[in-house]
Formats: sequence, C-alpha cells, structure tokens
Amino acid sequence: MEARMTNPAHVLSESVSGIQTMVKAIYSGGAPKELLELTALRASQINGCSACVYGHVQNLKKAGESDERVGNVAAWREAPFYSDSERAALALAEAMTRLADRSGDAVPDELWDRVADHFDEKQLSAIILTIAMTNLFNRLNATTREPAGRTWD
Repeated sequence: MEARMTNPAHVLSESVSGIQTMVKAIYSGGAPKELLELTALRASQINGCSACVYGHVQNLKKAGESDERVGNVAAWREAPFYSDSERAALALAEAMTRLADRSGDAVPDELWDRVADHFDEKQLSAIILTIAMTNLFNRLNATTREPAGRTWD
C-alpha cells in the first residue's frame, strides 16, 4: 500500500520539535522503556496501525525482548510472559485506546487502582502520555496510509 501523503508531522515540520520534547519528557518519567514499547504496541495493534506495530516490534527486538513476549502482546491476558505491572499497563493501554467502547468510566476505578499500585505518579504520567501519543500517531498513520517499514531520512 502506498501512502496518501507525507506524514503530517513531517509536512508541518515545527510539530517535530514538540513531539521530540514530549518523547524526552516521557523518557524522563522513569517507566521502563520496554514497558512503554509494550503498551504502544498494544494500542497500535488495536488501532490496526501497521507502521506503528512494525516500529514497536523492531524497538522491542532491539531492546532484547524475547519473541514470546513480543509475539504475545495481543494475548497478554492468557500468555504467561508478563508481570503484574505490565499487565496493569497493558490493560490501561486497552482502556485508553478503546474509549468509545465503554459505557461507563473511560478508565474504571478498579483498573486505575491496579495501575497506581505499580507505578508512581511520574511513571504513570509517562505511561499515559505514551499511550496518548501512540493513539495520535496511529490515527495519523491510518489516515495517510503510512506503510510499515518506511524510514525517514
């Protein structure tokens, strides 16, 4: 599939500095980078963003994650490869990504309490911002049909 246009973040190049600032802030939050990648991968899977799925899989592999952990993110509830804190973050990624599918709170108190038991406020901020940024890029890429594996030189 061919992209419909250049990614809007590259067309409006001033947005790149804002994105870079946000990413820098996210990484300063103290959440494990692999955890951030796992939550981003899960959101991208839900949204069907092949470019982001491809990128997050590559990032996780470069970080040394096992094929079992990378390959089972979509089935994290049944797979034995994730810690309780990772499971809480993956559940949050799903809740934040599927906002329109909920009839009650976007993030139920039970889920919030579970996530908050594992992460301090800075780490949780990094996780929430990662999921939100991922959903932003999923929507940009799906709209413009960004192909998986494209590199920006």
